[in-house]
Amino acid sequence: MTKTELATFAEVLQTKQAELARLRMGLDGIAIERSADALEEAQYKYARELAIASLNRDSAVRRAVEWALIRIHDGTFGACVHCGNDISPRRLGAVPWTPFCIRCQEAADLGSERVLKSIEEPFFDAA
Repeated sequence: MTKTELATFAEVLQTKQAELARLRMGLDGIAIERSADALEEAQYKYARELAIASLNRDSAVRRAVEWALIRIHDGTFGACVHCGNDISPRRLGAVPWTPFCIRCQEAADLGSERVLKSIEEPFFDAA
């Protein structure tokens, strides 16, 4: 991967990182609200659960973006962290923070312990 391509990916990742930092301020959605009306109470609970799921998803993406930036700086960006093969430019263009090639991502999605273990420690250290 050329230095220009790496710089472009770094810029995209930094933009995504800034976007996620702004979203992080949205903790108001998980505030516990009470109501005497049971239906309204259920709606509050559902809205809170959606907000928590969204925060969890954003947090996972934030960690993946931070780890991708670390991989750019240490020279490992663009290689699958599990098998070491190159991640296709098309995949990186769509999801620049991905740590896996498409084949390993499919295995991870199916719950492959071997694939998932390859990201555990560095992924959580990036947060």
